[in-house]
Amino acid sequence: QVQLVESGGGLVQPGGSLRLSCAASGSIFRIAVMGWYRQAPGKQRELVVVITSGNTTSYADSVKGRFTISRDNAKNTVYLQMNSLKPEDTAVYYCNAAIQMVRTTTPRNYWGQGTQVTVSS
Repeated sequence: QVQLVESGGGLVQPGGSLRLSCAASGSIFRIAVMGWYRQAPGKQRELVVVITSGNTTSYADSVKGRFTISRDNAKNTVYLQMNSLKPEDTAVYYCNAAIQMVRTTTPRNYWGQGTQVTVSS
């Protein structure tokens, strides 16, 4: 079985910074893509950013220039550095990963439990 465990959420003032982490554990053979999504109250879950195993990234326009994704393949961990946070960034942030387990041939999609980020003065 595979688990994604997120950490690093919290309350921050506008203009502040937070760093989220997501560690994957279990019988992992390969992680193809990792990323972050978010869901604000009353809204649909939306893509924030994804990163491939080759470190190609794709950001939502709303976070370009403020958020930075990175991954440590040796630790099966992805990070999201969030700077210049705005109240509209308030949401539950979910880690997502396409993971191929050992003794399987195709990756499956996994989600973390979510971590709350609140930007407010």
